[in-house]
Amino acid sequence: MSTNKVARWRGVEWPTLALLAICYGLWALGTTSVAELWLPAGMALVVFTTALHSSLTHEMLHGHPFRSRFWNGALVFPALSLVVPYLRFKDTHLAHHRDSILTDPYDDPETNYLDPKVWAALPRWRQALHRFNNTLAGRLLIGPALGTWSFTLSDLRLLAGGDRRVLAGYLLHLPAVAVVLVWMGTLGQMPWWAFAVSVYAALSILKIRTFLEHRAHLDARGRTVIIEDCGPLALIFLNNNLHVVHHMHAAVPWYRLPVLYRNNRDRYLSRNDGYRYRSYAEVFRRYLLKAKDPVPHPLWPR
Repeated sequence: MSTNKVARWRGVEWPTLALLAICYGLWALGTTSVAELWLPAGMALVVFTTALHSSLTHEMLHGHPFRSRFWNGALVFPALSLVVPYLRFKDTHLAHHRDSILTDPYDDPETNYLDPKVWAALPRWRQALHRFNNTLAGRLLIGPALGTWSFTLSDLRLLAGGDRRVLAGYLLHLPAVAVVLVWMGTLGQMPWWAFAVSVYAALSILKIRTFLEHRAHLDARGRTVIIEDCGPLALIFLNNNLHVVHHMHAAVPWYRLPVLYRNNRDRYLSRNDGYRYRSYAEVFRRYLLKAKDPVPHPLWPR
């Protein structure tokens, strides 16, 4: 083997590839033999692997585990979560990584804040819906539906305006969804209702990660959280709970983030002005039924 080929294989992030293989294997078992043996266990596996697959997709769009954008995207081609086209996730998320626009009601594609003028014009029932969505319980129960509706509505407007990049994202998404549906229709041993519930539950788990990733703060560097958790959720989120570390070093793979944080903890906590939680258990205790933030951006217009 030539020196160039050896160097190329050494540059591959093998832990990411191994975890992706495990993810697909457990998803296949969950939708087939495990679901047939005991449906709740199959559903639990589908919930876990679908959420994990979304986190792995996040790794791929940041340039892992290969240098090739094509092969990174191909690795996560099956749309296990069904609702988010890969190209749309990639475009909106990379736009979100411009720290100067974090929490901006117009320019940050992932924010839950609204312009106070837009908020004031909403009917009361929609205000109530958004207020509930700003509690962790609301984010878990209605967050996936509300987020998908808002995301799709925005993309429909872009499609109506002739945005070809958005159109390409959805055209590629159709076969990605078809792969999953064909599998479920031919090999799957799980009822369709159970599969739908499992996918929704996986999207709910992902809402735990995004619930307080960013806050309104005058300085862009103080807007991104650290959650010092090393439990199951940290695994599912691939250490993205160390969110300010990820934002500062998006090219660093998920399995190196904890060491990077431990070795430079004071630096990162100084960087984000102490925006930190000890664990997701603390987040649940504090915000399950209580909103962390108002819906209208408290610093808008700045």
